[in-house]
Amino acid sequence: MASYEIEIILNRQLADCLSIPVFITDTTGNLIFYNDPAEMILGTRFEETGEMKVETWSTIFKPLDDHKAPLPPEQLPLVKTLNDQHPHHKTFWIESLKGTAEKISVTSYPIIGRAGKFLGAVAIFWETKDL
Repeated sequence: MASYEIEIILNRQLADCLSIPVFITDTTGNLIFYNDPAEMILGTRFEETGEMKVETWSTIFKPLDDHKAPLPPEQLPLVKTLNDQHPHHKTFWIESLKGTAEKISVTSYPIIGRAGKFLGAVAIFWETKDL
């Protein structure tokens, strides 16, 4: 694992203790951690994939709109947070490595260090049921 700022390490430790899926990236969108509940939705274990470049994870975890058409990256909450360093939320479908589609709600927020430096972003997501 690469060396990270304390704020990234603390977010990772918090994510490791939560019962909801969490995804953490660096400032360029490279995946640096996802927790056990995220593994269930994404269809693969973090121990198996390790850290992933944005070009890799953005193609293997496929975000889809309500018509199951590919969702442009710029519409994803995490990408928006990486671009503007503000929180965002959206509900959409994601196709896992197992080939199953799950409807999820995603809330993302930036990780800002004590010195005001942008360090990365977190996406918290959960399966949703149509009402």
